[in-house]
Amino acid sequence: MEKQKLFQKCDDFRWNKKCSAPDGQTRVGPQHCVTRVELSVTATSLLDRDVASKSDPFCVLFHEVDGNWVELGRTETAVNNLNPVFGVKFQVDYHFEEIQKLRFAMFDEDKCATQLYEHDFLGEFICTLGVIVSNKKLHRPLILANGKPAGKGSITITAQELSDNRIITLTLSGRKLDKKDFFGKSDPYLEFHKQGEDGKWMLVHRTEVIKNTLDPAWKSFTVPLISLCNGDVDRNIKVLCYDYDNDGGHDFIGEFLTTVSKMSEAQNSVEFDCINPKKQKKKKNYKNSGIIIVKSCKVMDGWMDGWMNFTASNGNPREPSSLHYINPLGSNEYLAAILAVGQIIQDYDTDKMFPALGFGAQLPPDWKVSHEFAINFDPTNPFCSGVEGIAQAYSACLPHIRFYGPTNFAPIINHVARFAAQALQQEKAAQYFTLLIITDGVISDMDETRDAIVQASKLPMSIIIIGVGNADFAAMEFLDGDASVLRSNTGEEAVRDIVQFVPFRDFRNVSIEALPNDMLLYCLNVNALLKWQNVAAQVAADRTHNTHSIHSMRVAAWLSQTQQTHCESCCVDKQTAHVKPVNESLHVCCR
Repeated sequence: MEKQKLFQKCDDFRWNKKCSAPDGQTRVGPQHCVTRVELSVTATSLLDRDVASKSDPFCVLFHEVDGNWVELGRTETAVNNLNPVFGVKFQVDYHFEEIQKLRFAMFDEDKCATQLYEHDFLGEFICTLGVIVSNKKLHRPLILANGKPAGKGSITITAQELSDNRIITLTLSGRKLDKKDFFGKSDPYLEFHKQGEDGKWMLVHRTEVIKNTLDPAWKSFTVPLISLCNGDVDRNIKVLCYDYDNDGGHDFIGEFLTTVSKMSEAQNSVEFDCINPKKQKKKKNYKNSGIIIVKSCKVMDGWMDGWMNFTASNGNPREPSSLHYINPLGSNEYLAAILAVGQIIQDYDTDKMFPALGFGAQLPPDWKVSHEFAINFDPTNPFCSGVEGIAQAYSACLPHIRFYGPTNFAPIINHVARFAAQALQQEKAAQYFTLLIITDGVISDMDETRDAIVQASKLPMSIIIIGVGNADFAAMEFLDGDASVLRSNTGEEAVRDIVQFVPFRDFRNVSIEALPNDMLLYCLNVNALLKWQNVAAQVAADRTHNTHSIHSMRVAAWLSQTQQTHCESCCVDKQTAHVKPVNESLHVCCR
């Protein structure tokens, strides 16, 4: 019952094709129900493996693939703590109709260890993701490798469905915080907690520690809004400030209650008194233990995702033959593509903050292959400021990664499709998602990619693939679907053509000034957007009497609710929408 309740929204897009739902509306969605789930982990009464102090535990999450355990991620290490509350969360895709086996393993960190098995094992717990989801909060004992209990050690796993695609980015600082260290000032960090259904406060996010200061400035961070406040901007959030100690006995500085609404009130910044309740009771003239300043609070609805190919097929970036080689003029084809396409797309994002990610590279320090990493190396905040920010992050990351593989497109497409699927649940079709992939044309999972595109064609999203280099782009042109309708492995046809492939080599000799407009003629996939309008209109039936029409600016990646007009003079088909840019200086008609 709990399982059905937690994922009742999933039923809105579990249809194989357009069909009549029980409420009489027409639904369009992916073939299978997939939702993103965030897992929070705490532990109690862990085994003490250290002689002079307590254990320094961390948790590793594995999932079972073909009978083998494959690592999904790790938490931070909780120093000198047998009852850790981990700040790092695990995000996994929950496939409603599949058995997904997970293993949570606890280890005591040994700073000299280079391999996972060299750390002291503290116990583990194995179950399916479905069990965690159905319980929402699961408390179980930890078991050793011999099957015996790991002392009194236990683990608690909490599941949160990430059904709300909104994210929040916060930037905070402190002023005149209490001095806690005898020989120094303080080493402050913040914790953000939300109140659970049981009334208990649960850790959502922990900032980094700023050493030896009473006026800290923490890095910006981004978390799902539903994780921070269950998507309710008026729900209370508790913020606690601590002074970090190496022995794990962190000193409490103060706390305050707030909401997302309150943090968003001031345009420039908003200040909160950091209160220590014990000091407040003892001292009559007590005012506060410092000030916490929210310098920026941004809630965003959706965005363009930018992905770049860092697989070995691009060549050694230190060699001039590589597509990633930056020449003496400070450029390469990837940078040129970023700047050219970015100039077109960035005008349609209000805050000019773009998540830029790479795939197919080995990352330090353990050199594991990643198919989803922030090119600015900040996984909590992958956003780059404007096109220039993307270019700078790209150039900076090149010396620190190793090109590897494979080149898989399906995970990338499914990543954006999850957000687009959630947008279908909204009352109005006001969101449209654009995925930009810059690649050398090599692809390792063609069949899976075809399936992903066919399912994504039912969603409010488009895909722009920029091909760099002189490779054979036959595979990319096949995905484009201009020559014939793209079909999945089972023969299912794409509802509409959502892929636009652009061979960047066709624009090498175009002037910098003319480049964005020439790229526009390729990127302006108006047919795909008009076909989405027809699909979206069926979903929106009985919800509104207004016609959802296309108000395309300079790229087919935006839906707005404006009065549809028709071009009477130059369009052969009078039913085709007349597309106008915002500045009314460009006339583009779709035939």
